[in-house]
Amino acid sequence: MRSRWLQIRGDPSVRRFVFDQARVANEFDRHIEEVLARIEILLLGHGVFHAKVHFSTGQVTLWLLNDPLRYRVHVTEEFLDPELCRIYPCSSYTGEAIVPSPEIPKILGEFKRLRSLDNHIYLRAGSLNVVNGLVGLNFSCDGSHYLNYADFLTHARELYG
Repeated sequence: MRSRWLQIRGDPSVRRFVFDQARVANEFDRHIEEVLARIEILLLGHGVFHAKVHFSTGQVTLWLLNDPLRYRVHVTEEFLDPELCRIYPCSSYTGEAIVPSPEIPKILGEFKRLRSLDNHIYLRAGSLNVVNGLVGLNFSCDGSHYLNYADFLTHARELYG
């Protein structure tokens, strides 16, 4: 797969005021380890192939292999419920994935780092699609990045602090 890194600059009015705002910790931030661990479990053993964590709004959007045309949205209280994984049937990690399973916790660890790295420019949402290998990042400055998981892991620290 040819690597393509897509960066999209957002609304200039949002970028202009980025240093006038600061990240405020929310319930997802206070439980970030639990949130990311649950996403890892769902990706590796419950048929989820694409997960998007909306850190700023406290929601997670999931796409399942057995029903890819319908996504599921879980808000903070639902997603933090320890019983959540039980609503999704157990299934082996998909053979369609191009993201090796050991890379998933590394990617999610970078999401955590980027969420708390800076109080002005921070990760608002991060997504991972294990089938096409894309990582999506949406930042507080209204910028978005879409790149291959391997490029993300290779360059995240040098490009994103």
